[in-house]
Amino acid sequence: MASLFPALVVSLVGLVAQAAAQSGPRPDPFADPKNDPYNPLKYIPSNELTAVGFSFILIIAILQTWCIKRWGGKWMCAMPIAAYCFALGISFRFGLAKNPQNKTIYILQSLFVLLSPCGFIAADYVLLGRIAGHLNAGQYLLIPARRITVVFVLSDVITFLIQAGGGGISASADTASKKDLGSKVFLVGLAAQLCSFLAYTGIFLLFLYRVWKHQPKTWKKDENKDWANRWTTLAIALGISCVGILVRSVFRTVEMSEGFGGPLTTTEYWFYALDLLPLFIAIAVYVPFWPGRFIPGDQPSFDSIPLSDREA
Repeated sequence: MASLFPALVVSLVGLVAQAAAQSGPRPDPFADPKNDPYNPLKYIPSNELTAVGFSFILIIAILQTWCIKRWGGKWMCAMPIAAYCFALGISFRFGLAKNPQNKTIYILQSLFVLLSPCGFIAADYVLLGRIAGHLNAGQYLLIPARRITVVFVLSDVITFLIQAGGGGISASADTASKKDLGSKVFLVGLAAQLCSFLAYTGIFLLFLYRVWKHQPKTWKKDENKDWANRWTTLAIALGISCVGILVRSVFRTVEMSEGFGGPLTTTEYWFYALDLLPLFIAIAVYVPFWPGRFIPGDQPSFDSIPLSDREA
């Protein structure tokens, strides 16, 4: 993961330098934002919507941080960290509402908003392996339990870097051809991430089916508990999170297929309806059903359980 930071630092330094170097007279940014060549969003962000979105995501990040301290589950820390970064990205929209032609603010907003959800995805990847270990049922995973987290987190890192590269090219582009190239690179990263997450969701659903069919005692192990404390409830929460991330991934993929100037990119309510809201649901669902409450913080993963102690 350390390799991500040099790439982002280099991109940000170069992009900010280019933005600062821009000069010359510009049109009134509020007169006709849709046709303003210096306004990358093509609209003036609503401070009211920004405030609501920022507040909701930040509240979830704070609540998840509290959940980690209360019930453990540090292996889910990628999610609250990414939520803080996502909230930061949304906050830059306040700056764009005041100065919609500021390319530096636009670059920072884009990088944080577009890339932070990779942390949500990584946390979901880790959770499935933990559930399998908690149930001693890793044999029902399509990919060996000791490899599933590594395989999918690695795919998340690779698609993250592809998206970061495409976003950097597009944000710093001074010609239509370069902007189009960046859009295509970013689209490749999004499409690869979508395919990877679809594969993960399929493996997750197959795992649940196999446990239900072949290990009924494990499936019903918490039936004497209140429904809010059953492992199947945590599985449902993971399923809801997957749906939210998939909705956002499909939206971003379709959006990028239109190019950065397409109607989905240049219409503000689509961002809130099909990006922020699905992601909010994807992470908010864990607040009442925090994984650390179902799987103790010191619960070993499936990798550390000797074969002799696992169920056949």
